[in-house]
Amino acid sequence: MKLELYQRIALCRDLPLYQLKKGDVAMLVDRVPHPNEGEDDGCVLEIFNALGESILVVAVSRSDVEPLRADEVLTVRSLVQAS
Repeated sequence: MKLELYQRIALCRDLPLYQLKKGDVAMLVDRVPHPNEGEDDGCVLEIFNALGESILVVAVSRSDVEPLRADEVLTVRSLVQAS
């Protein structure tokens, strides 16, 4: 399925470097074509906290994200910052 810009998506895997977990919701803000044909394109994601404040922008592979589905619900968890 083609992802549209400014669509909310969910992560398909944990990203420990950013303290993000599978199922976290993000906004797709850009798509980046891979320079090698046949390789996975990239997605630039903006991550928001529960209050809607932007906290992080990351680039991931297209295979790391999936569209949200109607049979899913959102949850809240604490984002523990690394010291």
